[in-house]
Amino acid sequence: MTKQNRELLFSVTKKDFRFDTFRAGVKGGQKQNKTSSGVRCTHIESGAVGESREERSQHLNKRKAFMRCVESEKFKSWHRKKVFEILKGEQEIKRKVE
Repeated sequence: MTKQNRELLFSVTKKDFRFDTFRAGVKGGQKQNKTSSGVRCTHIESGAVGESREERSQHLNKRKAFMRCVESEKFKSWHRKKVFEILKGEQEIKRKVE
């Protein structure tokens, strides 16, 4: 069995997302009025959104919101379109060279 060489077509970085924090209605009484632990993650180009407010920790909510955003159907369809455009462009370049 041979290994296939994989080449990175493009990358999605933290700069491609916007993270908003807000006060989440979680357990904690008066503490919930002071802590902005809810996180909303938005992919700017596709408009996909992920949100989490279950945990008390903003860091855990940020991770969950990011995963929900990336796993959303809107993000996946944007990703498929982007890959298709890149591969189509590479085929056109190869045709011009031949």
